Amino acid sequence: MQVVTDFDEYKILDLKDGKKLESWNGIILDRPDPEVIWPSVTNENWNKALAKYDRSDKGGGSWTNAKVPSSWQIHYKSLTFNLKLMGFKHTGLFPEQAYNWNILMDRIKSSNRPIKVLNLFAYTGAASVACLSAGASVVHVDSSRGMVDWAKENVKSSGLEDSPIRYIVDDVKKFVKRELRRGNKYDIIIMDPPSFGRGSNGEVWSIEKDLYPLVLDCSNLLSDNPLMFLINSYTTGLSQSVLENILKLTVSSKFAGSIVKDELGIKVENSDVVLPCGIFARWEK
Repeated sequence: MQVVTDFDEYKILDLKDGKKLESWNGIILDRPDPEVIWPSVTNENWNKALAKYDRSDKGGGSWTNAKVPSSWQIHYKSLTFNLKLMGFKHTGLFPEQAYNWNILMDRIKSSNRPIKVLNLFAYTGAASVACLSAGASVVHVDSSRGMVDWAKENVKSSGLEDSPIRYIVDDVKKFVKRELRRGNKYDIIIMDPPSFGRGSNGEVWSIEKDLYPLVLDCSNLLSDNPLMFLINSYTTGLSQSVLENILKLTVSSKFAGSIVKDELGIKVENSDVVLPCGIFARWEK
């Protein structure tokens, strides 16, 4: 497991009974986490939470006792991200992805050449911001205009609004097909596909049915000298080896390189317990 230890403004304070107590730059939240199937780790005072997300028996849920700003910021190295309480327990950022941001920034900087990045299912743009900060140009694609607008806020807050980035509100599968026809190429491709979703015009996405053909198409978007292909996943039950096999059958069949797969995690403060936070597989030349 790759454990993020250098995100100073994000901390997991405690875990218990399907919940995590977190500090986001001093704003303490109580949120559900299905990985937590044990009692309290550190016996932190849970009433310190400024907002709590309660699940509904009918599905979904809502924030209660929300005594937080409508938005606030958190910083990681030179990057600045805007946080908000979202309708489905999220804040707009996944701190464990700092591991991947570090990898991306390091590889882009050490390449000593112009790097073009395609970020698919790009959400609020944390990976886009990381790549821009390292000097790459980025095409940022998400089907939600609200998420793309949020990504623009993050780019601006990080002082990168003059950097070379294109924002695309579109269905990822359709966009990739058009890029193939246009003959565009990328040195790095990143994707964080949901388990299920709908595109900008109601297109249906299913990770079991659509991930392999999408990665196959994207493998044909790689430049003649590609740097990386990164797939993240939070889909319950999907193995790291599944992502590895997809990359073997697509990217590795076209380019020499190696594949790394692993789990991401964040350590609980004042404890040796680590919370698992998703998986990834990464092809590199």
